Amino acid sequence: MDSYARLLAAIRRPYATERFSRLYGHREGGLAYQITRYSRLVKAHEDIFHDDQAPLYMVSAPGRTEIGGNHTDHNNGCVLAAAVNLDTLACVSKTEGMEVRIHSEGYPELVVDLNELDVAEAEKGTSAALVRGVARGLKERGFSVGGFHAAVVSDVMGGSGLSSSAAYEVLISRIFEALYNEKKMDATSRAQLSQYAENVYFGKPSGLMDQMACSTGGLVNIDFKGKPKVKPLQYNFSEKGYQLVVVNTRSSHDDLTDEYAAIREEMRQVAAFFGEKTLRSVRPEQVLRNMPALCKELSERAVLRAMHFFFENERVKQQVNALQQDDLDAFFAAVNASGKSSWTLLQNIYPAGSKRQSLALALAVAETVLKGRGACRVHGGGFAGTTLNMVPQDAVDGFVSTMEQVFGSGCCVVLDVRQDGPEVVFTSEEN
Repeated sequence: MDSYARLLAAIRRPYATERFSRLYGHREGGLAYQITRYSRLVKAHEDIFHDDQAPLYMVSAPGRTEIGGNHTDHNNGCVLAAAVNLDTLACVSKTEGMEVRIHSEGYPELVVDLNELDVAEAEKGTSAALVRGVARGLKERGFSVGGFHAAVVSDVMGGSGLSSSAAYEVLISRIFEALYNEKKMDATSRAQLSQYAENVYFGKPSGLMDQMACSTGGLVNIDFKGKPKVKPLQYNFSEKGYQLVVVNTRSSHDDLTDEYAAIREEMRQVAAFFGEKTLRSVRPEQVLRNMPALCKELSERAVLRAMHFFFENERVKQQVNALQQDDLDAFFAAVNASGKSSWTLLQNIYPAGSKRQSLALALAVAETVLKGRGACRVHGGGFAGTTLNMVPQDAVDGFVSTMEQVFGSGCCVVLDVRQDGPEVVFTSEEN
């Protein structure tokens, strides 16, 4: 029996049910869907690479949902986030030498020579840059890297606010760990090197929240002041009668890097006014006392964005306390307030001057449908992409139907929280 046959056998054994259930929860299609998805990926690897005798690994890295803390992480603030049961999945085999070949469904094959790990300007903005950046980050931390073949598929939709790039970076790190290192990297270090790859090699100035949530798994409260402090939270929204629903407005994040960068830059300009690097080291009353000078020297928008940071940081604490006390009314009030603050203070609902305002429309429709039950907010970077909604289970079908009338069939994804970060799910070496 070759490696492909052994891996397929592992995927179909009875114990696989528990693994699939833990990773994917109550995804539509259930166990049959995941078995088919995994099996198709194994077949794709066989057809492309023909590594019949090499050990094979199925590696999964989750996407993430942001529940609280919109644009707070890059100024050392607090967030509430969760890994979700959508993932980027790879079938991988180790190879000789230092060449990485990745075939991602729907994209041209990627080839990266790891003998050269310096960032190349022409490569910025590509998946190849992320692979090279992750490899550099691992080597700088004393880990080994080397060549591999990977067939990859993802249901973490690009441009959806569910962090497809972070899931990809964390996946690549976990592949290198599985193939070339006996020990796993801790979740924080993995997240930091993934952020390094995205900031320096890819060229996108993201904060650390996305990578941290993907790398850690579960529902987590993260405080980014100093070394990130991660507090796992045990809370099951579905057991309380609510479902997380992400609405994809089908508006793209492409070409919005400058909009995201301006938020971070303007917040840090306010901090620099007080001789600090981030707003976490500034007190709200300092901004109030110096508001005329700040508006004159910087801009009113920069001041509003700083105010959002202070309010949002406190809201995360309120959300955590509400969940710990099982007070969903207080929790939903804080989530809704977060959405309003992103709209009025942070101003990341739509690009300046744009007549396409899909996020604003999605929030308005959600408020109309929910009628005071549950909550809705901007999800992720904003300006385009998705909203996060907390919908009573008895209203999910009607909510989805209404949103599909506005944004098209399949625009809604009903999510569960995934407890695990990146994992080697199966190998061809299992007995």
